[in-house]
Amino acid sequence: MKIILKKEVINLGEAGDVVEVKTGYALNYLVPQGFAVVGTPSALKQHAETLRQRAHKEAKLVADAQAVAAKIEAVEIKIEAKVGESGKLYGAVTSAQVAEVIAAAGVEVEKKNITLPEIKEVGEFEGKVKCYKGVFANIKIAVVAAE
Repeated sequence: MKIILKKEVINLGEAGDVVEVKTGYALNYLVPQGFAVVGTPSALKQHAETLRQRAHKEAKLVADAQAVAAKIEAVEIKIEAKVGESGKLYGAVTSAQVAEVIAAAGVEVEKKNITLPEIKEVGEFEGKVKCYKGVFANIKIAVVAAE
């Protein structure tokens, strides 16, 4: 019997998958528990249309994310920090500081989406900003001593 999964089922598939299972398993467990719906011809047709629309929206979201990534990569990130005599920073450069610099350039980014190496000295470093699923912007961070 064909069913359309509404939720992920271990060893069976992800939400949205159309799978073939035994009739008893489908009617006695998957459908009553809300894990799936019966794959009637009309339900399968509606599911195909939903997937088509979702793919179109997904393509637009990826294109928008790539445009944002290009804007982020164009931003020059320069952070001034207090430095000791040995060239080490008092503290570290955080993703919140990088997010502020990017926001000042006109692109809003959440600090949780920024991945940085440990920055505790003056120099140039590279990091990544996640814009969307699978879309990342590579950033270069210049850390200079504060005057």
